[in-house]
Amino acid sequence: MTETAALGWSYRTTQIPDGGLRESRVATEAERAAIAADLDLLACDFLDTRFSIRALGKGHYRLAGDLKARLKQSCVVTLEPLDEEVKAVFDVEYSPAQGLPQSSADEVEALSAAEIEPIERGEIDVGRIVFETLVANLNPYPRKDGAAFEGGDADDEERPAGPFDILKKLKDGA
Repeated sequence: MTETAALGWSYRTTQIPDGGLRESRVATEAERAAIAADLDLLACDFLDTRFSIRALGKGHYRLAGDLKARLKQSCVVTLEPLDEEVKAVFDVEYSPAQGLPQSSADEVEALSAAEIEPIERGEIDVGRIVFETLVANLNPYPRKDGAAFEGGDADDEERPAGPFDILKKLKDGA
């Protein structure tokens, strides 16, 4: 899975009005095809997002919104097409790149309160955030209702004994 440039939805900070910007975008057929190819989906039938960008002062901005998508994925069991719906929200703060603290490669900021992105080339890259939000909310193992793996008995004999299997044998006196 790679990050796509399919959603070239960027906004220059100089074009954002003082009262903020409210926008709605629907992905074109070409954008949806590129997303499906990048994410190894059978199809991306629909992608719609509504968002706002507002200035926070001192060159900082907040991007907040939601997305809705209808996708076709392959069932992990049967490989049949499976319709999936994704609904997700995003809320990201943008700051001038030179104002962001430099972190070392070892440093993990998993518990930071807000996601902060750099403003690069004077633009807020909404498309990248929408794509990343979609990726983060995809079902990693889509499975059709009632689909189950077959042949579990043969695999059970070859499966190494686990700690509970050993305890059961001890309890049963085997």
